[in-house]
Amino acid sequence: MYAIPLGDDGAELRPLEPWNAEEFLAHLERGREFVNRYIPFGATATDPAGARATLQRYADMRAADTGSLHGLWLDGRLVGGVLFLNFDAEAANCEVGCWLEPSATGRGLIARAMRVLIDFAVEQRGIQRIEWIASAGNTPSLNVARRLGMTRDGVRRQAYPYRGVRHDLEVWSVLAQEWRDARARGAHDDH
Repeated sequence: MYAIPLGDDGAELRPLEPWNAEEFLAHLERGREFVNRYIPFGATATDPAGARATLQRYADMRAADTGSLHGLWLDGRLVGGVLFLNFDAEAANCEVGCWLEPSATGRGLIARAMRVLIDFAVEQRGIQRIEWIASAGNTPSLNVARRLGMTRDGVRRQAYPYRGVRHDLEVWSVLAQEWRDARARGAHDDH
């Protein structure tokens, strides 16, 4: 299957498919507590069947053209991923998201992978608005949105009930023309 190199450090972006369930589960086991702080599939993919079901749900979304899941491998080991959610080609809108295990943080992997996803959405699929929605307490995620040149649109107060707490959600976005303009200026070339 294809792999997109994300630099010279051994990082690659690849499809994350149901047949990767064992590897996905092992990855989640390494970082479950960290991933689970904000990402719900950390709690549901706790055995091979749950991991496969999670990956199958995203494979079904890919087939329906409503979302997709892409893994991040570093030196041949799955360490996280990026995804499309709420992908609506007709309305030209989508949401993007991400997760990493702790050992992979601080390397710019998410920003590099997200540039590939956003470039694809804008240039290949004609998406005009890309949203990034994250818990207001998830500072690393919000920092990536900022580094990608997204604009903070606002806060949806207590909009996300998760693990017994209602979280505020920050909504960030970038429009296709803003993305193209930033790319032309080279604003996204750093890690």
